[in-house]
Amino acid sequence: MRALRSLLLVGGLLLGLILAPSPGLGMAGWPGAGMAQAAPGLCVGPICADEISRSSQFPWQLRLRLSDQRAHRERVVVDCRDGGISPLAGPVERGFAGAVVRRACRLAAGPGAGPGEVPAA
Repeated sequence: MRALRSLLLVGGLLLGLILAPSPGLGMAGWPGAGMAQAAPGLCVGPICADEISRSSQFPWQLRLRLSDQRAHRERVVVDCRDGGISPLAGPVERGFAGAVVRRACRLAAGPGAGPGEVPAA
């Protein structure tokens, strides 16, 4: 009787470990099933920008966070007058980063704005 009870106890513990969701898994045991996933902001190719904000001191300046598919992330400051990115070098590839920056500046400038126009304050 004791052997049967210990066998059932060990079997129940093993079954509980198998069926319990792991950390990082949703309630159904599938990755992301119970977790909220953040939507990317503005993407061009493998590079996405989010947390986009305008400088209160300089209306032509945008601050944003760039990330790529290799999990490289960095915060940059953009001068929308000439498309300059500061810092000039970083972990995120600057070719696609430039395209994301140009699109962010166009969107910040508003509808009907021409290339190189300063975002409306």
